Amino acid sequence: MTTTMEASVTAVEKIISYKFKNKKLLEEALTHTSYPESVSYERLEFVGDAALGLAISNHLFLTYTSVDPRQLSLLRSANVSTEKLARATVRCGLYRYVRHNTFCIVDKIREFVEAVEKEKDFSVVVYGGSVKAPKILADVMESVAAAVYVDVDFDLQKLWVIIRGLLEPIVTLDDLEQTPQPVTMLYESCQKSGKFLDIRQCRDGAKSTASVYVDGELVASASSDQRDIAKLDAVKIALQKLEPVLPTIPMTSDYCAGLDGPFEIKGAKQKLYAICGMKKWRKPGYSTEKDEGTSQNKKYVASVLIGTPVGRLKMLGDEKSRLKDAHNSAASLMIRALQQGKYI
Repeated sequence: MTTTMEASVTAVEKIISYKFKNKKLLEEALTHTSYPESVSYERLEFVGDAALGLAISNHLFLTYTSVDPRQLSLLRSANVSTEKLARATVRCGLYRYVRHNTFCIVDKIREFVEAVEKEKDFSVVVYGGSVKAPKILADVMESVAAAVYVDVDFDLQKLWVIIRGLLEPIVTLDDLEQTPQPVTMLYESCQKSGKFLDIRQCRDGAKSTASVYVDGELVASASSDQRDIAKLDAVKIALQKLEPVLPTIPMTSDYCAGLDGPFEIKGAKQKLYAICGMKKWRKPGYSTEKDEGTSQNKKYVASVLIGTPVGRLKMLGDEKSRLKDAHNSAASLMIRALQQGKYI
């Protein structure tokens, strides 16, 4: 074991508050398949996927004694999804110690880490945030869990005691009830646009594949070891692909008529970004609609565009002397209009 890897193993043991008897297991758990001349986490990931699923299932079964199997299945899927495990990897800092030689994913990991770290309240994100979770981050969490599971002689209860803290906050039944379900969003979107939605699922060996058809045409598909996760991933891809063909609804400050208080909201741009993240909408995009005048007397007007299941909403802001303020004006008016239209 190299000095660098020894330091990584020590750091990860501190994160999970567990000292490994066989430190080679943790070394494997932190090694991606792209890293040369090293045993990767592939085999551990296989065990970790099953062990985490069973540990979560036991926890939910004991916690929700009167909940039906369908809801328990949804809860389990939400707690072992790529999104959930990748976020856990970021929040506890495990991502810093992964060995890999795949430079194409460095930017994706960085972008995802930045998005998660902006969520200071560590709120639960059930069905995916504004940036897609890189699968490698979820794989690492599964692999580290498997390394612990093997090191404690396959004792599931000991695994849960050690690993549970890394998975907090656990997605609860209240979280599911308060968060729009992507499948419901897709059905409603297709219904409003007069399209026929068909979601088909099949299994090939250990993998379940879900395919989304709209008006008989294949729009998206995804595979996973778990049927529910395959369906959820396919539907999220379909929502992203279908969004651009949904109508764009232009909005003006008239949509805000009747609301009390000033239209301008301090930090509106960041607040709108957070709203879109919580609602699982596309992150806001800003355009400069007007750029006139001299450097001493500039006039800017900006617009903001967001994507929702029923269409894209575009809001034009008020004229401002700084582009930053023009963006904030557009974001403020969009938030006010969303409140007026009961979108939020």
